[in-house]
Amino acid sequence: MPLTYTRTFDVRSYECDAYGHLNHANYLRYMQEAAIEASARIGYDMARYEQLGTVWLAHETDIEYLGSVMYGDTVEIATWVGDFGHTRSRRHYECRSISTGDLVARAYTDWVYIDRTTQRPTSIPAEMVSAFLPDGETTPAPKHNDPPVPPPPPSVFTMERRVEWRDIDQNAHVNNATYLNYLADCGFAANAAVGWSATRTTSAGYAFMARRHHIVYQQPAVLDDVLRMESYVSDLRRSSARRYYTITRARDNTPIARAFTLWMFVSLTTGRLTRMPPEIQADFAATIVEPEA
Repeated sequence: MPLTYTRTFDVRSYECDAYGHLNHANYLRYMQEAAIEASARIGYDMARYEQLGTVWLAHETDIEYLGSVMYGDTVEIATWVGDFGHTRSRRHYECRSISTGDLVARAYTDWVYIDRTTQRPTSIPAEMVSAFLPDGETTPAPKHNDPPVPPPPPSVFTMERRVEWRDIDQNAHVNNATYLNYLADCGFAANAAVGWSATRTTSAGYAFMARRHHIVYQQPAVLDDVLRMESYVSDLRRSSARRYYTITRARDNTPIARAFTLWMFVSLTTGRLTRMPPEIQADFAATIVEPEA
C-alpha cells in the first residue's frame, strides 16, 4: 500500500455555490491542503523546503466530480504520491463523503520540483523519494481516452480578466485551484454571450455542472497581469459537452494555461442529466466544432 495521508474537512457555507454544492474549486483546495500536511508529516514542511531553497509547483491537474456534497457535510481527503521522475512527482487524491462513504471526487496533480533561485526544475533528492515512496510502490494515472483537441471554430469566445490580490498565493502567483474558478467564469460568460446566462438557464430549470477539469499550467500569472481567455465547445452530446480554453498573458501572448472542462447538462428538478433542448443547441451552434476523427 502507498503511504497515504487522510484529513477531514467540514464544508462551510461560504465554500458552496449558488446550487448549494461545495464549489468545484474548493475540492482542489482541500486536496492541496491535505498534500501540504502529508508532506509535513514525513518531515518536509514549508520551513524545510525554505531551507532547501526549493518548492513544488503544479504542472498538470485532472479532477473528476463523481457526486456532490453540501453545507454541513464532512468529507475525507486521502492523498498519496503515485510516482517520481527526475524533476516531477504525481500525487493522487480521493474525496469521500463521511456520511455515505461514497467517492465524490478524485484527482491527480503532476508537481514539478523547482529551485527557488533559478525558477527552473531541479533534481529530486533520493532521500526525498524514499521518504514519500518507502516501499517503491507506484500508482498509474487514470486513463480517459480523451479525443484530440480540435482546432477552434471561426467564432471563439474571448474575454480578459486582471489577476487580483485574492487570486495569488504564498508563491505570489495565481494559485492552481483559482484557475478552476477562472474556467467556470469564462464558461458562464461564454454561455451568456449566446443568450444563456446562468439566470436564464436556472430559470428554465437547468444547470451546466462540471464533471471534470483538466488543466496544464504553462507559466505563472502574477498580480495585475491581464489574462486573455479564449474558449469554444466540442464533442456535443445529448447531455454533455467539452469546453476548451486557452489562457495567455494579454501584453505579450505568453501561454499561461490550457484546459478543458467536461460540462454536464442537469435538470434542477430531478438533479439528473437531461437532454439539452434544441433551442440551446441552436444558440451554441456557431461556437461548436466537431472533434477530429
